[in-house]
Amino acid sequence: MENNYAIEMKGITKRFGQVVANDNINLSIRRGEILALLGENGSGKTTLMNMLSGIYQPDEGEIYKDGSQIYIHSPREAYEHGIGMIHQHYKLIEVFTAAQNILLGLDEKLDIKGANLKVKNICSRYGFDIDPTMKVYDMSVSQKQTVEIVKVLYRGADILILDEPTAVLTPQETETLFDVLRNMKRDGKAIVIITHKLNEVMEVSDKVAVLRKGEYIGTVETKDTSPQALTDMMVGHAVALNIDRPKYDNPQKKLVVEKLTCVDEEGITKLDHVSFEARTGEILGVAGISGSGQKELLEAIAGLYPVKEGSVRVVNDDGSETELVGKTPRKIREAGVGMAFVPEDRLGMGLVGSMGMTGNMLLRSWKKGKGAFLKTKEPENLANKVMDELEVVTPGVDFPVRKLSGGNVQKVLVGREISNEPSVLMTAYAVRGLDINTSYTIYNLLTEQKMKGAAVVYVGEDLDVLLELADRILVLCGGRVSGIVDGEKATKEEIGLMMTQIGSEEGANE
Repeated sequence: MENNYAIEMKGITKRFGQVVANDNINLSIRRGEILALLGENGSGKTTLMNMLSGIYQPDEGEIYKDGSQIYIHSPREAYEHGIGMIHQHYKLIEVFTAAQNILLGLDEKLDIKGANLKVKNICSRYGFDIDPTMKVYDMSVSQKQTVEIVKVLYRGADILILDEPTAVLTPQETETLFDVLRNMKRDGKAIVIITHKLNEVMEVSDKVAVLRKGEYIGTVETKDTSPQALTDMMVGHAVALNIDRPKYDNPQKKLVVEKLTCVDEEGITKLDHVSFEARTGEILGVAGISGSGQKELLEAIAGLYPVKEGSVRVVNDDGSETELVGKTPRKIREAGVGMAFVPEDRLGMGLVGSMGMTGNMLLRSWKKGKGAFLKTKEPENLANKVMDELEVVTPGVDFPVRKLSGGNVQKVLVGREISNEPSVLMTAYAVRGLDINTSYTIYNLLTEQKMKGAAVVYVGEDLDVLLELADRILVLCGGRVSGIVDGEKATKEEIGLMMTQIGSEEGANE
């Protein structure tokens, strides 16, 4: 085996119309090694690995396995070459067991008893903890991920690609996954992790390959680099990786939530007697495993999700309180409440995709127009300001936002909401899809709003960021409050336990 390379990708180029997603990329992967593939959103990481796993085919370039050229036209052919990819969004049938899901698509004779035994052997070999007879609908997120990884191993893969594997895991689950990856590495597997979490890159990888705007920048030994150096490689210039957490003088309660309970259309309780308060001059972080009620919480406060019982009140400057439950977003505005909301669903709920930046800025001020004519100068000025300050990549302020990349769409939405200087600002995954440079710009903008006296509620999935940015962190588990902790004193491990254990509401306003 020349150079002991399991895989070599040489001169790989992939185009989608006029867009060059990968431009003449060379990448090598060794056995017994964990390679982190790093790059900003839109740098071409997933596209490159999709070609290795057979989802796409390169327009130019060659792929070699163990020194011999191979051709991969489908995921099935990738498996035949021992290559398997675990995607960020799991592809499992909920009513099937783990073993039944693993057997799906295989040509072998259906033997559930034999499959259960083989799955147990794989789990024992690498340190997985999964019952092959368990139904998927009874599994946690980490257990579902385990099924996807075992599915790949069951098919004989010795080259594994994991796309953002820790995005929805607690710190404890992440550490368990890393132990499994180290076991597979010792067994001679070649492992590629696509990620954006620099601390995890430093912890688990042997080497780091960096892409920037579809081009290969280089590969470095993890032990010889640092988060700062990797960030500079990704972005192309020095980036300050510092989040300031200044203190606001005399914070006062601004948003009071008491015993908020929400039930969905199927009768499932999404929020169960949630109580807390958010204060002026404070960023209240909200942590929780995906689906713990974060989305419903913000939408209920904003008047977008039906409330079964409970109260949501905003404290006015004169000390009086305005009840929000039962009010639509329009009625909330008419009541004089300065609330801004950056939802998780950017185009579905936040913006009108067919309109440009100017039109979407106008949505916030159209009621100020008189008669049949609307004043567009102010929204156009705001659109240009957001475009310049947040570096929105668009042909112009009237170009339809649905044709922009996800990261640029998020910049437009965040920029518009922050521009109103609200007294209550709620954001759901405000930096999802944004590059590191712009993410830190958003963190600074949120801190600026906090220091102007706004109560900021920030739902995030990166615990490292939450611990640096938030003054207090509310933890949700199964739609209930597990507790609220001090952002400066709490640890990832403490929050991780709270994310998986439904606690009492004691201390919710500490």
